[in-house]
Amino acid sequence: MCYNQIVMRYIISLLAQFLAVMIVITFHEFAHAFIAYRCGDATAKEEGRMTLNPIKHFDPIGIVMFALVGFGWAKPVPVNPYRFRNYRKGSFWTSAAGIITNYAMAFSVYPILLLVVQFVCPGLNFQSYFDFFLYRFLQCIVIYSLSFCVFNLLPFYPLDGFRMIDALDKKQGKVVTFLRLYGNYVLIGLIVLSFLAEHITFLRVVDVLGYVLTFAVDIFGKPITAFWLWIFGYIF
Repeated sequence: MCYNQIVMRYIISLLAQFLAVMIVITFHEFAHAFIAYRCGDATAKEEGRMTLNPIKHFDPIGIVMFALVGFGWAKPVPVNPYRFRNYRKGSFWTSAAGIITNYAMAFSVYPILLLVVQFVCPGLNFQSYFDFFLYRFLQCIVIYSLSFCVFNLLPFYPLDGFRMIDALDKKQGKVVTFLRLYGNYVLIGLIVLSFLAEHITFLRVVDVLGYVLTFAVDIFGKPITAFWLWIFGYIF
């Protein structure tokens, strides 16, 4: 492969990553807004956030982090839990909606990726730059969907994982209180550590978010890959 081809593939890969990130976070945030609306809170709809327009959910730093290290964030959807018909159920399902949507997206896109590998670029032999873009785009949607799904399950404020625990914990014990007060600082520390581990080898041993990403792709996604490979084994 010549130098120009390498450069072109690198640029195409960056474009595919960016577009995949925008799709993943857009559906994630839309799911929050939609379920909140169905549970009685129309705040997101009133502020124009119940939409599939990615610009409405765009957070520059979060998108860059997502593209660079595989996890990041979007502009949070505004939610007023006191408008829910049932406070705890509304809070829980609104928080869980984005996670469920991302997992469903990975489940739905993976068979399309398999079809592309089977018929468009068998053996990952790309006949054109479009073939490479299509493969990389679908691959990134699957990987980022799983990464975003598991990343948001972490029990640190303000992630969805914390909000789900907060909705279920009626006693509001010391652990939940600690996570509410200091969870964002812990999360920032983990993100900084993971970013540094990308450049400093010995830090990779304590790269917690790196392990989370690996878990997302290799373990959390195993049911998806196993199911579709089993289905495709009967088709092809």
